[in-house]
Amino acid sequence: MTSMTHDELRELTGGYALGVLSDEERRALEAHLSTCRECTLEVRELARVAAGLAHAVPQVDPPAALRGRVLNAVRDEPARPAHSPKPAQAVRAAAPIATWLAVAASIAALALGLYTLTLRQRIETLQAQLRDVNARFERELQIARASADRANHVSVILAAADVRRIDLAGQAAAPQAAGRAYWSPSRGLIFTATNLPALAPGKQYQLWVIPPGKNPVSAGMIDLETDGRAIVLVDPSTAAQVGTVAVSVEPAGGVQQPTGDIVLAGTP
Repeated sequence: MTSMTHDELRELTGGYALGVLSDEERRALEAHLSTCRECTLEVRELARVAAGLAHAVPQVDPPAALRGRVLNAVRDEPARPAHSPKPAQAVRAAAPIATWLAVAASIAALALGLYTLTLRQRIETLQAQLRDVNARFERELQIARASADRANHVSVILAAADVRRIDLAGQAAAPQAAGRAYWSPSRGLIFTATNLPALAPGKQYQLWVIPPGKNPVSAGMIDLETDGRAIVLVDPSTAAQVGTVAVSVEPAGGVQQPTGDIVLAGTP
């Protein structure tokens, strides 16, 4: 017999439990069972089902008067050739065959149903796993695209002909903090910071761009990394005019105008 796959061998488990496999199929499956726990468990389960169904047909005792009627009928029946079974004998011979066929059919039907249920469960499990893989892939793809867009935006600003560097100094609220911005009036602004102190719950750093002689314009909230670093990209529509770049401590979610301590500030 040619080598069989796991799925092909697994399809033989029902026949193995019923004892209807050929010698070659039985040997191939038994060799596979020595290395496959999944198929071994399935054979054990099917064997228990087959053993239970062997006793599923109830024993029916004939009525007491049946014996007398059968014997009378036999006496009244003319002699038959020796090779021709009498009606009572034919009934008795056919009954075990019919009973076995009913049991075998029930076992086969249940084995097929069990295999179908198992196969359906495996398909549903694989479908769930595939959905999880697709969801993770989509999330990772979105992250990768965002990173690529961010890197492209940074490179465009840094390569702009009108780019200028702005150094931000730590203020009284965070003297060890430091920041730097690269500003292109035509391309936007990149802000980076180091040594920003951790904030109390409910507080967040907010970046401001202050045009000359005008009110501060929010340039976004700052997501602080665990080592006190941060980076923010600002669109050119917000950073078209820059007189000062500053960072303040504000309520989480931000405010329309600065209300908290200024921790970083710098001018072009």
